[in-house]
Amino acid sequence: MTKQERAARTREALIRSAAREFDEHGYALATLSAISTGAGVSPGALHFHFENKPAVAAAVEQEASTALRRAARLAHRQGANALQNLADTTHALARLLREDIVVRAGYRLSCSRVRRTDLNLRQEWQSCVQQRIAEAADEGLLATGHGGQPDLVRTVVAATVGLEALCRDTREWLAPDTVTGLWRTLLPVLAAPGTLAGLEPAGSASVPAARAPVG
Repeated sequence: MTKQERAARTREALIRSAAREFDEHGYALATLSAISTGAGVSPGALHFHFENKPAVAAAVEQEASTALRRAARLAHRQGANALQNLADTTHALARLLREDIVVRAGYRLSCSRVRRTDLNLRQEWQSCVQQRIAEAADEGLLATGHGGQPDLVRTVVAATVGLEALCRDTREWLAPDTVTGLWRTLLPVLAAPGTLAGLEPAGSASVPAARAPVG
């Protein structure tokens, strides 16, 4: 193993250890000593990669952002219509938040008021929903009689972000059956009658959502 490979593995171990600490104890109570111990490295090795706790948190956030954006792109490539893409993306992101400690911790860090950051993944999700709803309108997929696109965006964002918040106590809130049930309720509200029959609340395909190696 080369020196660069060892350094990359150490950095990845530190990011995963930090994610566990942030997820279990929150940013304020997480300590650098616990992070280095959890990664199996010395405090000096931690400081070689990260100057301080904000720098570690920023790295966790960035890894989460990269993974979530990749999952959204992959879901969008499936070739389905905009509403199906939105449901598929939700399933992919829910799986990441449920199964990937770095994504889960990074998402919550980016939305936290404990520390200031330029990255807000909740706001990015809202922008993604807004874009998909606009695409659905352009494709003639939306039902009539609702309050317009802003109301639909707020409804979808509130429902999906609510599941993430509830998942902090019980992981089942982001389980596939729960997300499917959410879309089984939302799609009849969103979709025009002629469109609804072709939509799959459980997701149209298994969208790869694996996180690339940290490095």
